Amino acid sequence: MDRFVIRGGKPLVGSVECARAKNAVLPLFAACLLTEEGCTIENTPLLEDVSTMLKLLRCIGVKVVMKSRAVKITADGRLNPEAPYDIVRKMRASYYVLGPLLARFGDCRVSLPGGCAIGPRPVDLHLRGIAALGAKVRIERGYIRAKAKVLRGNTMMLEGHKGPSVGATINTMMAAVLAKGETVIEGAACEPEVIDVANFLNKMGAEVTGAGTPIIRINGVNKLHGAIHSPIPDRIEAGTFAVAGAITQGKLVINGCEPRYLTAVLTKLRDAGVRVEWDESSIRVEARERPKAINISTAPYPGFPTDLQAQFTALLSIARGTSTITENIFESRFLHCLELNRMGALIDITGNMAVIHGIERLEGAQVMASDLRASAALVLAGLAARGQTEILRIYHLDRGYENLEKKFTRLGADIRRVKS
Repeated sequence: MDRFVIRGGKPLVGSVECARAKNAVLPLFAACLLTEEGCTIENTPLLEDVSTMLKLLRCIGVKVVMKSRAVKITADGRLNPEAPYDIVRKMRASYYVLGPLLARFGDCRVSLPGGCAIGPRPVDLHLRGIAALGAKVRIERGYIRAKAKVLRGNTMMLEGHKGPSVGATINTMMAAVLAKGETVIEGAACEPEVIDVANFLNKMGAEVTGAGTPIIRINGVNKLHGAIHSPIPDRIEAGTFAVAGAITQGKLVINGCEPRYLTAVLTKLRDAGVRVEWDESSIRVEARERPKAINISTAPYPGFPTDLQAQFTALLSIARGTSTITENIFESRFLHCLELNRMGALIDITGNMAVIHGIERLEGAQVMASDLRASAALVLAGLAARGQTEILRIYHLDRGYENLEKKFTRLGADIRRVKS
């Protein structure tokens, strides 16, 4: 099992290119199931989650050809509309095949999902969405069985008690594009990834409007065709690099991103005293001293993203003063705080709030990653810490960041991957 060894204390300086968004690529792959014609997703990041999703598609019987970073997916011939537990348990996003398989075949079995250990993420909103389209849904031996002779458009409210669900919005939207009549999704998630999937569906011949707003309208069509699409940049990776520049008191330029999707994050960096500037496709970050304490509450887009909460926790652990972070999306997303405390951080957890008493500097230690974004937070902490940090279980990181250690090395970091 690989691990990172980091010698911290070096400012990161230079420029880095942002990868394409994993959280868009995975549902885009699933959307290719909606047509027999070939679809191509360009500029695909080389990640473990991408490999897992492609493995699932092959298991269903889909033809997958990857040339460089272009993935051609052809869902023709005889397919098996089932997503087995052995694959779905490894990655929650595998569940995105539910909507397309139901719309295409009218009968499918999809295992209940897995993913990071960051608290319960119920699938009730996914099931509510497809049931509203006329599907009969039941749970049998750990699988969701969904059947419908004909899907019919309907008006539904998908917002849950913790706000809109990105996954449920996308899954229902993909199912509805082949339903008869109009579907109206109220309480829809507004995340950029929802917009990207809607744009791809429209390229395939769907009629989706309102993506990026709380109300999405879909006029069902009889058939979709193949299309070529390049996913949006990864806003979470861009945000991670921005925090890396701040926590190491460095000077970074992040290219190939879309800062308009990171307004809440960049504003918080400015509030912390970090110099941040941006244009249409790049972000410039410069920090000359420790950040100032700030307060953060995670929220659905356009609020502060939960996927950058852990990285900001690492940053605020060395802030001047006491900060608070309130996690409103996932119930168990503070496991990284225990590991940061091993590095000298002073973080107290009460319910869904972390109180962070800033210290002057973190100390290197051996720590263990619990999930994808916690891994990123520990890497950032190690880059800023005095001495050597060893991070175990970095396979979590490989799910969502491509060659992160190589990108940081080019920026001046002393970080290496050690294979066990």
